[in-house]
Amino acid sequence: MTSEHLPDPTEQSAWRPLRLLQSAMDDDIARIYREARIEGLKPSYVMELIRLHVRGPMTITELAESVERTHSAMSQKVAAMRAAGLVVTAAGDDARSKKVLLTDRAVAVMDRLMAEWRATEAAVAEIEAEIPYPLGQVVSDIEAALRRKSFHDRIAEKLAEDPAWS
Repeated sequence: MTSEHLPDPTEQSAWRPLRLLQSAMDDDIARIYREARIEGLKPSYVMELIRLHVRGPMTITELAESVERTHSAMSQKVAAMRAAGLVVTAAGDDARSKKVLLTDRAVAVMDRLMAEWRATEAAVAEIEAEIPYPLGQVVSDIEAALRRKSFHDRIAEKLAEDPAWS
């Protein structure tokens, strides 16, 4: 069978609608920033920026742990935020660590970022009140199911049944 006759498994996805929804909501938050003329800011930076503002300078490891991310992912995000002029890094307590600090530019918009965070959380709560099954409950139910059997184990079991995987 040639590839032109193979069914495309990506045409069915329970996962994609959730990713598209989150992306659309993030795009709306980014639009808020553009309308407020806050340049170079991505919605994915805001939690870390607020965390640095509230808790003060942190190492990449400390920042990663505080927002439950890997060191590698946080290192990449810090590099992107540094390129956007939102943070700088300075030598840490030892030669191997770097402290992440907010720039004056980030501090100047911090009250607005914290206001946006509160408004976004209030908007999500408003949406949850309008739907019969709140997102927070969905997440809790999925987490409980994953405690019973991990996502990895579920995928591995399905792959073990698929001759194409062997």
